[in-house]
Amino acid sequence: MKHLTSETLRQLYLKFFESKGHKIIPSASLIPENDPTVLFTTAGMHPLVPYLLGEKHPEGARLTDVQKCVRTGDIDEVGDSSHCTFFEMLGNWSLGDYFKAEMIPWSFEFLTSPDYLGIPVEDIAVTCFAGDNDCPKDEESAQLWRKCGVLPENIYFLPKSGNWWGPAGITGPCGPDTEMHIIRNREEADRLGKYDFDNAPSGTFLEIWNDVFMQYNKTADGAYEPLKQRNVDTGMGLERTLCILNGKSSVYETDIFERAIEKIESLTGRKYGENAEVTRAFRVVLDHVRTATFMIGDVKGIVPSNNDQGYILRRIIRRAVRFGRNIGLPQGSLKEVAATIVDKYADVYTELVKNSSKIYEELEKEETKFSKTLQQGIREFEKAVSALSDGGEIDGVMAFHLYDTYGFPVEITEEMAREKGLTVDVKGYEAAFAEHQAKSRAGSEQKFACGLADHKEQTTNLHTATHLLHAALKKVCSPEIEQRGSNITEERLRFDFNFSRKLTPEEVAEVERLINEQIALDVPVVMKEMTLEEAKIEGFTGLFESKYGERVKTYSIGEFSKEICGGPHAEHTGLLGKFKIAKQENVSAGVKRIKAVLIK
Repeated sequence: MKHLTSETLRQLYLKFFESKGHKIIPSASLIPENDPTVLFTTAGMHPLVPYLLGEKHPEGARLTDVQKCVRTGDIDEVGDSSHCTFFEMLGNWSLGDYFKAEMIPWSFEFLTSPDYLGIPVEDIAVTCFAGDNDCPKDEESAQLWRKCGVLPENIYFLPKSGNWWGPAGITGPCGPDTEMHIIRNREEADRLGKYDFDNAPSGTFLEIWNDVFMQYNKTADGAYEPLKQRNVDTGMGLERTLCILNGKSSVYETDIFERAIEKIESLTGRKYGENAEVTRAFRVVLDHVRTATFMIGDVKGIVPSNNDQGYILRRIIRRAVRFGRNIGLPQGSLKEVAATIVDKYADVYTELVKNSSKIYEELEKEETKFSKTLQQGIREFEKAVSALSDGGEIDGVMAFHLYDTYGFPVEITEEMAREKGLTVDVKGYEAAFAEHQAKSRAGSEQKFACGLADHKEQTTNLHTATHLLHAALKKVCSPEIEQRGSNITEERLRFDFNFSRKLTPEEVAEVERLINEQIALDVPVVMKEMTLEEAKIEGFTGLFESKYGERVKTYSIGEFSKEICGGPHAEHTGLLGKFKIAKQENVSAGVKRIKAVLIK
């Protein structure tokens, strides 16, 4: 088994699949563009959903990438040996090209070949779909693994709950997957007498890779039909793989965090690993500062706020501050830890270097804001719990008071309560929140339609109108305006953009006039594929760092609007109807929101 650095592993993976005919595409933004299901890009497949559904990708049918991801559903678990909120997913994709007969041997080659990871075959266990009344047992995958050399007793079959992907909604593409695990505790695995992934003690097996085979379409009546375009979607967690290859017990002990650990040690005088409590605090700070660095430094950069992604960012920064204080991390130190992260990833994600000043500024502002009230809030919390016994409940009004007055996200109050054997009256908190007419937060995995809710005709028309709105805002307000997010349903569009104030009534009227003028002219919407460099030269706008390779799709509406985009569009503007701005809102400092409709 090879000992690799994070830089080497990334390149080894990409070059392996490039040798198999794949085009290397860059990571997309952490903010989903056309996925209406999550706040963040949580898997490598999210940016590629339109292509998995049949749309042609500019780079072809074989792709490979390293995708930035954020998952915050297990944020309270961060501090153990494996949970991270930010991670990198190594992936490769077949869009209607190769399938199981190619992918499984390639997976085996990359895992076991001395030219790549060099993992002993006897240390590899795999799982396949066990079959049910809907779909047959995936004996084909199991047979391919046997043919490659995986020991028959190391092949394990699981039901849909363990070895099935999708569909993303009620209906759509789905299929069996096969997972690759490393046997980390041979004695315990042998004691079980079989490779029992459900009942084995934690740490016996560790999943390293997952190959998903999209070969069915689930219909509205619950039937599973064979797909016309069968896809392969794979994912290998970079941090977890590094941990295994280098014989580490924790992802935090890989080269990714070395410099950050050294920085925290120098700032606090404490040592990573000196005891369980200190180790947990180190890990929370390490993970949360890295995640915050990538969120703020993203090409669609997030800033702390009380809504949506900004709320999650605020929550993780404040959690990092709380745990940092537990080990004596001085105020203002988060930006110094972030600097080690920027430096570590400088050659891989250049947007971090480009946006480094903003990263440090936002971290310092949020840390300062929370530090002013942190100790006061903790004292108030201690007062509230002093009269409670184990198993008691903190009043919802008090939880809201800690949030409203001292800046404690309710999740932090809940975490502090758990540490003392208490709970929080969350319903009471929510009622108090509503009573004060505050905006409710978006949970870490709550639906947030950053792109199109569907591909219906009216949704598509509103998407086309969003292009016109973007262009009109640039002409009326500032050429520096850029999209910061969008949410498009069949009823309305929502467009977030960087701007310091709301539009005046005169500006609103002029934006509407320009857009309706383009609609009245019935201008054709023209799509062309070209290289990224050609698109830049021809004046197409786009978040260039987050697109999918050297060839992109461009959409022009006369000379009025020219954008790089991958979503569906109306064929000509005359289909849209009359454009009307319905509402303006503040999203966060420097980010405004427009909601608009099309009237037939």
